Amino acid sequence: MSNQTSLAARPRLQLVLTSLLRADFLVLIRNPRGLVLSFILPLFILLVTASGKGTVRLGGLLILIGLAITLGLLSLSIIGYALNMARDREQGVFQRLRVTPAPTWTIMGSRLATQMVANLAIALVVVIVASVVHHLALSLAQYVLVLLVSLLGGAVFLSIGQALVGLLRSADTINAAGRVLLIALMFLGIFAQSGLLGATWESIARWTPVGAVMTLFAGVLNLNSWTSSDVLSVVACLGYIVVCTAIGIRWFQWEAR
Repeated sequence: MSNQTSLAARPRLQLVLTSLLRADFLVLIRNPRGLVLSFILPLFILLVTASGKGTVRLGGLLILIGLAITLGLLSLSIIGYALNMARDREQGVFQRLRVTPAPTWTIMGSRLATQMVANLAIALVVVIVASVVHHLALSLAQYVLVLLVSLLGGAVFLSIGQALVGLLRSADTINAAGRVLLIALMFLGIFAQSGLLGATWESIARWTPVGAVMTLFAGVLNLNSWTSSDVLSVVACLGYIVVCTAIGIRWFQWEAR
């Protein structure tokens, strides 16, 4: 009897997941402004450094590509995801979803899955444009590795966005805090990571979320230079994911008040 019940429940769960994913993707498609804005900065960086001078200043081509993808993932996750979650909470979207048969984990899982697909789209477009603009020949394996790192990096920044939503209630507050955090991480990624601010800041930036993800992108684009430092970057990324996700889940509120 229990087996029949579980078998009957599976289609319902599948239907719930399918419906949530369809709804979230439709929202993303019908309101693409956040996704489009996340493309602008990475593509701008690639285009303005096409001459080669800017590439050298920012630490080399591989670091540049890693920076471009990382900034795209960063803006989409911290500004786009966190702000959308906060606004939906204020508008009562989550409160209405909680009275449906959908388990709470499917509601959050659908949002995260949609964002991860968007992150993959950003990474793929940026690396293709980079290979064309900077005449970089990449193998199929390198494209796959870039996408895998994009999943990891996207998870890092999504967990940070989730932590913001958990710690802060107001959408306006999250918007302001997210922009400050975005600028700070961008500053570390663009200036400190390239060594323009000296060795001390470069060492600090190396282990920030942006620095760790940038290092991994550069590492998979040139596997011959892969070192133990890249392995530690993976560990750092996993640490950020665990800590920020725990914060985001522990203090997340389904209602604005």
